[in-house]
Amino acid sequence: MLPGAVYLRSQHSRLPEYLRRLTSYPQMDIEYTFWQMFYLCVSPSRVYRTTSWHKQTKNQWARDDPAFVAILLFFMSVASLAYAVAFRLGGLNILKLMFWAVFFDFVTVGVVTATICWWISNRYLRIRNSLHSVDQNVEWLYSFDIHCNSFFPLFLMLYVLQFFLIPIILRPSFFATFIANTLYLFAISYYYHITFLGYNALPFLQNQVTFLYPIIPLFLLYVASIVFNFNFCVFVFSAYSFPYST
Repeated sequence: MLPGAVYLRSQHSRLPEYLRRLTSYPQMDIEYTFWQMFYLCVSPSRVYRTTSWHKQTKNQWARDDPAFVAILLFFMSVASLAYAVAFRLGGLNILKLMFWAVFFDFVTVGVVTATICWWISNRYLRIRNSLHSVDQNVEWLYSFDIHCNSFFPLFLMLYVLQFFLIPIILRPSFFATFIANTLYLFAISYYYHITFLGYNALPFLQNQVTFLYPIIPLFLLYVASIVFNFNFCVFVFSAYSFPYST
């Protein structure tokens, strides 16, 4: 069997086990997960120092513990409920908001983003070894881990902090636009920064700085939004059909 086929088969065999453990709370290391969440906010490079330990002890780069995903899903549900209560949504609108936030904002976008980064890494950034050494590949689950790690600080900024800034950033003023858009710029840029650190931790990749390139057009978009007083927060809230008045 070809090496690539063996690799894909091993990836597919790990996913059902990962999903099974997602429903088994006793098998989750909650304390270690909160440790990771804390350092993703203050020193994300420290989190990725444990990836080599994972490879040595578990023979995989990705986490085999789904506690991070489970806790993040719970936080997303609570945050969505808080927004629904704040904007006085009722009935099916609450469930719709929670479903959209959890299964689109986090899961669907995460799967798509992880798949694109996984493909780019294996296709263009992987160092090709000689015939006498074994090639290593980026695991899809590791790419999804990177998305989860990157998403958590973004969640704190664009779901939690933004919630408390609503009375300020929804006002029809230049100051509100500046605060809102700066928040979005920092949150998304930090997402790409942690993504870069995740792939930079893999010794068989090169040119990982590629994952920082999206920050350049993001900054240009930020400047344009400030010049034209386009409030990202107002745009997002309108897309979610939140009833608000300025």
